[in-house]
Amino acid sequence: MDIQKIRILLVEDNMVDAAVTRRVLGHNLINDLITAASGKEALTILQGLGKADLPQLILLDINLPDISGIDFLRRIKNDKDLHEIPVVILTMSNEDQDIQKSYDLGASNYLVKPISNEALMLVIEKLFYS
Repeated sequence: MDIQKIRILLVEDNMVDAAVTRRVLGHNLINDLITAASGKEALTILQGLGKADLPQLILLDINLPDISGIDFLRRIKNDKDLHEIPVVILTMSNEDQDIQKSYDLGASNYLVKPISNEALMLVIEKLFYS
């Protein structure tokens, strides 16, 4: 597999989960990781980036302190400049309505925490290396 640099936006309010994800990505990918602890912070980051600097992947928790991950996903997928960015949901929720709503809104994949390194890397490999 030819490793390419992937710019990733991680939207995660739990510092432990963010550190674990960062460690998995750091060990397995050459990447450029941007982190946001809330949906509002992530939207501000995205609005401040030029088209060439946008992330190629968003890893999104559903349970965020301000706007929900579902609302964040809806906003991303309704934005003409952002809608093509793949979004992978990383969440504790295994509720059928959350899973269905995420896919209905355009999520590329849905992973329930705790997430194995292998599961996350398999999803990323399918998105970028197949």
